[in-house]
Amino acid sequence: MKKHSSRIRDEIAKLQEQLKQAETREAERIGRIALKAGLGEIEIDETELHAAFEELATRFRGGQGIVTSSGGKRGTGAAPGSTATFAPGATQGSSGEA
Repeated sequence: MKKHSSRIRDEIAKLQEQLKQAETREAERIGRIALKAGLGEIEIDETELHAAFEELATRFRGGQGIVTSSGGKRGTGAAPGSTATFAPGATQGSSGEA
């Protein structure tokens, strides 16, 4: 049986709300971790912080390259289990949103 378009729209709206709630939970979790690590007390440009988080994500994905918001592919980063090296200030955070 085919679904009416209004029913599909309702399902999409429910899924969008679930996505929003899941993203909020994830953001709060990462924010708490960042604050515990002291990132809220350190001044850093948001662009640098974003790049450092991308490098960290790459490291924990097993070194797979990721695509940046500008469409370019980033390097593979550090191998799992190795110590990542960041540019001076790259591991520092701002007191803004996490």
